[in-house]
Amino acid sequence: MIAFPNAKINIGLYITGKRKDGFHNIETIFYPIPSLCDILEVIPSKHLNKAIKFSQSGLSVDGNFDDNLCVKAYHLLNQHTPLPKVEVHLHKQIPMGAGLGGGSADGSFALKMYNDMASNPLPAIELERIALELGSDCPFFLKNKPYLGKGRGEVLEPININLSGYLMLVNPGVHVNTGLAYKECKPKPAHFNLNDIGNFPVTHWRENISNDFENIVFPVYPVVEQIKNKLYELGAVYASMSGSGSTVFAFFANEPSIPNEFVSYYKSIHEI
Repeated sequence: MIAFPNAKINIGLYITGKRKDGFHNIETIFYPIPSLCDILEVIPSKHLNKAIKFSQSGLSVDGNFDDNLCVKAYHLLNQHTPLPKVEVHLHKQIPMGAGLGGGSADGSFALKMYNDMASNPLPAIELERIALELGSDCPFFLKNKPYLGKGRGEVLEPININLSGYLMLVNPGVHVNTGLAYKECKPKPAHFNLNDIGNFPVTHWRENISNDFENIVFPVYPVVEQIKNKLYELGAVYASMSGSGSTVFAFFANEPSIPNEFVSYYKSIHEI
């Protein structure tokens, strides 16, 4: 069984409150990028001497394989419904720690694949509850369509966004610690109602839609702000940091060229 866990971007991200459980309430639009994806293979294997064998290739990922969300997803789901022994291989193409949700996508897609292999699969609502234990944006990846996210990000409302043209992603390779970024934030009410985004053309987003994490990340990593400014110089109709960074995305009406300044960065262009 093979799947292609895809990236996402956040269009607008407002940190609206600190919760009693230690998390923060947010408002954001999760927008999937199907043309940027990892490759995940899961094979049942009766002959393993352990429940799951995990391997990885592609982009390097820090940390122990036991901490990978694909592995954690297996053990979480196995507590609720018996799973067969499996061999799992993940080929990474989405940069990690980049605000693109690559790890969450991997864990969520793995969770769905394991559930499909279970003799007693769990219903979707139960699978979403388990996904939230993996990460705040994991329930979104089970749906994988544009959604307005509230609460921790798990309260999902369908939203219509009609986009066309080209999307450029640029990541300078700096790693922003999400936990520390949240620690530095100062929650406040969202200054724009993302439910109204359909009433504003993309050309008006720059004046209305923002990411609260930019105020935290830009002073520490000026290169991220420099990338955003350069994307506007190139003719972007809207540019923003995704998640807690450090990837910056931009929408263009026409296919852009990649400037020399970005030669050492991760960069990609996607038609939308």
